[in-house]
Amino acid sequence: MKLVVDGETDKVLGASMCGPDAAEIIQGIAVALKCGATKAQFDSTVGIHPSAAEEFVTMRSVSRRIAAGKPKTNL
Repeated sequence: MKLVVDGETDKVLGASMCGPDAAEIIQGIAVALKCGATKAQFDSTVGIHPSAAEEFVTMRSVSRRIAAGKPKTNL
């Protein structure tokens, strides 16, 4: 699972997922993206437990930043 977020505006630009029920989960995420959802809004959403979908609203740490077209891993 991955969320792509604009670091300056906090807007969620994209999401990806591989696995069971990915199509249904990503369809719900697509609605949020069309509405201009921010990472803060994802973070304030209560996840449905137990489900894979809850992972999208519990991602709290940055795994990678890309500045000037060059990836920087923060691991």
